[in-house]
Amino acid sequence: MTHTSFTCEAFAAFRANDRPGPVHMLNLVRLRDRAEYEDGRAASGAEAYAAYGDLSAPVLARVGGRIVWRGEMEQMLIGPGTGEDWDLCFIAEYPSAEAFASMLKDPEYREAMAHRQAGVADSRLVRMAPLPEGAGFGDPG
Repeated sequence: MTHTSFTCEAFAAFRANDRPGPVHMLNLVRLRDRAEYEDGRAASGAEAYAAYGDLSAPVLARVGGRIVWRGEMEQMLIGPGTGEDWDLCFIAEYPSAEAFASMLKDPEYREAMAHRQAGVADSRLVRMAPLPEGAGFGDPG
């Protein structure tokens, strides 16, 4: 099963969690070899996702969001041996859950989403609450 968008139930739960403060969103993205545009245009998944990034970046900035971490997956050390390889890994920070929700409603962002949907084969989007850096793995923050 692949995942390229959230369900109404998942988004309702996201909105119900209205804790104050920033929200970090862990993004894991696997791209299609060839993008699947409704109009049949030819592009790679990487090209489609790059178009999504170019068009959505001003909206991200407008709502006060930013990319706080990016990395390149090298190896799955613990976890499934196949099917969990990701082309793009990053964490986006939003000043609040409302800022993320407002981005989704933005008309420019909605246009950009067509490129994301065309280019993405599978993804994970995980909401996280940022904690202060700790001395150890188990520090509660």
